[in-house]
Amino acid sequence: MMMRRDTLLRRLRKQQRGAAAVEFALAAPVFLLLLMGIFDYSWQMYARQVLQGAVSHAGRDATLETNAASQTDLDAAVRKKVTDVFHDATLTFDRKAYESYDDIGDPEAFTDKNGNGSYDSGECFEDVNGNGNWDADRGAAGNGGAEDVVLYTASMKVTRILPVWRMLGQSQETTLTATTVLRNQPYNTATSTTQVICK
Repeated sequence: MMMRRDTLLRRLRKQQRGAAAVEFALAAPVFLLLLMGIFDYSWQMYARQVLQGAVSHAGRDATLETNAASQTDLDAAVRKKVTDVFHDATLTFDRKAYESYDDIGDPEAFTDKNGNGSYDSGECFEDVNGNGNWDADRGAAGNGGAEDVVLYTASMKVTRILPVWRMLGQSQETTLTATTVLRNQPYNTATSTTQVICK
C-alpha cells in the first residue's frame, strides 16, 4: 500500500500536463487588470487632450471684444466638441478675471493687525474683485474687461469605459479639468474697481 502511494506521488511530480493551464489561471487576472489599466489611462489622456484642445480654442476666442458680452456661445462650442467624442460627458465652466498674470490665485491684500498671518473680521482689505468681501482668491467671476487676464476652466465628468475601477472598488466616474490663461484684447480702456474696505 505504502509502495503504491510513493509510486503515485513520484508519477504526479513528473507529470507536466495541465501546468500551463494552472499558471495561466493564476497570472491571467493580474495581466488583464494591468492591461485594462493601461487602456483606461490612455483613454483618460485622450479625453483630457480633447477637452484641453476645445478649451484652448474657446479661450482664444473669448479674448476678442465680439465675444466679451456673452460667453455662453463659447461654452456651447466647447460642450459640442467634447460631447461629439464623449457623448455622456457633463461639462461645467468657470471664469475668473485678474488685473495681471501675477495676481492669479493670490488673496486680496489686507492689514494684519494682530499679526496672525490670516484675515480676521474688522481688518482692512483691498476689495480687488468688487464683491465687498475679503477673498482668498482675488479673481472676479466672469470674463472681466479690456486687458484683464482670464483663467478659463472647464471640468468634464465622464463614466470610464472599462470596469477596472469597479473591480478595484473605486467609482466608475472621473472628473477631468482643463484650463487656459489669456489676456483680453485692449478693446476698451481698462478700469480698476479696487477699493479699501474696513469691516
